[in-house]
Amino acid sequence: MQKINKNVVLALLSLTSLVFLLFQLYYYKFYLSQKNGAVFSKVRGSQSGQDSTRWHVVRKFLGLISSHNIPVYLIDPLILGLVDKDIEQIRSSPDGPSPECKYFCAPRDFTTFALLDKTWKHEVGLFRTAEKMGFQWLKIINKDPRLDGMDDLSGIEIPLHYIFKLASHAIHLVVFYERSGNYLWHGPLRLKQHMDRKFVPFRKLHFGRYPGAYEKPELLLVSIDDLKVQIPKNPSSFLEEMSHSRFLECRYREARAFFQLYPDDASLDAVEFRKKAKSLLHLAALTLNNLGVKFWLSSGTCLGWYRQCNVIPHSKDVDLGVFIRDYKADIIPAFQKAGLPLKHKFGKVEDSLELSFQGEDDVKLDIFFFYEEVDHIWNGGTQAKSGKKFKYLFPKFTLCWTEFVELKVHVPCETLQYVEANYGPDWKVPVKTWDWKSSPSNVQYNGVWPVDEWDDVIQIY
Repeated sequence: MQKINKNVVLALLSLTSLVFLLFQLYYYKFYLSQKNGAVFSKVRGSQSGQDSTRWHVVRKFLGLISSHNIPVYLIDPLILGLVDKDIEQIRSSPDGPSPECKYFCAPRDFTTFALLDKTWKHEVGLFRTAEKMGFQWLKIINKDPRLDGMDDLSGIEIPLHYIFKLASHAIHLVVFYERSGNYLWHGPLRLKQHMDRKFVPFRKLHFGRYPGAYEKPELLLVSIDDLKVQIPKNPSSFLEEMSHSRFLECRYREARAFFQLYPDDASLDAVEFRKKAKSLLHLAALTLNNLGVKFWLSSGTCLGWYRQCNVIPHSKDVDLGVFIRDYKADIIPAFQKAGLPLKHKFGKVEDSLELSFQGEDDVKLDIFFFYEEVDHIWNGGTQAKSGKKFKYLFPKFTLCWTEFVELKVHVPCETLQYVEANYGPDWKVPVKTWDWKSSPSNVQYNGVWPVDEWDDVIQIY
């Protein structure tokens, strides 16, 4: 047999390898890139590579949802922050403010959109189309809190988040639901045990760390980087709302356990009081919201929400808290205009201010003003007949949204610490006899108002 030349064999092998490599590159460029979005052509004015990829993934996603008539809107905080700086130019220009890819090409791992649940129900077809376009997807579900109540904890699960991944970029689609307080709510993003925790870097998500509550936004259709997209009409207001959107659910499971130990008062008087208290709270919320004064459920009203998801029938009043920095001189005339006359005014803006308004029959509204110190927060109290002052100390807290008597209202996020400060470790035990000067765990004597100030700091009507 003729001896084979090793150099010829080596050359043939090298040539074959080169041809195979060129074929792979051709196949990847002209077939796979179109299928999975791994390589994209340049968008106008953008850099090639990763910047262009982000834009193309967003474009393909918008095409996907448009083909299924799904109205989404942009809530990505990074992009909205950039858009807000150019909002006037964007609003006035039908083709966008710049030939460069300035917004959707910005460095980030996700682009976040919102979806109103009631506007779309056909997810199976969407997923099939998404897969044909090269997207991988993930659906996150959890229980629907709107179906929970004192009579039933449904456990029914609903879609809360969708994630669509293409190439090196992902679209986070947050599902918003309408709730009975006439606001929008989104749930937390909690992965089931079987889910791939490496699918995307979940910890970088801006939505989903906790539930959130939002007002219904007014939307604006604009062109951004050659893409038509809806955004909140006022991006800066939405971003501010986002920073304070955290939501706490009423604790129905604990409330049911409470009522097993202490049966609820279902008497006619209790039912009537709760009805009046609910009406008074709705009127107070409307009045303060119109003034732009932030408030929260305080004292017995906060305890009722946290302990039993309802108004405590023997409390006989509605209690709200307001930071003194948010005080406005219009508060008193606004409540009087709303049909709630001033019952008493104790203290002054600089010290221990407290207002009380008379509601229907014997139900009154108390507004306590809170003062911030270095390591604590406090509100004051005044005894009218003696001029004695009292101070109630609370650990520092932040505010979260909740739903109470069909109303979106604030409560302290650190509710347990807030309640324990006021009512002590036995807060779960109902107490019908309460002395505001001595019963609270956090009360301190705070001196006496000078007699010459009584006309200003002790006003009873």
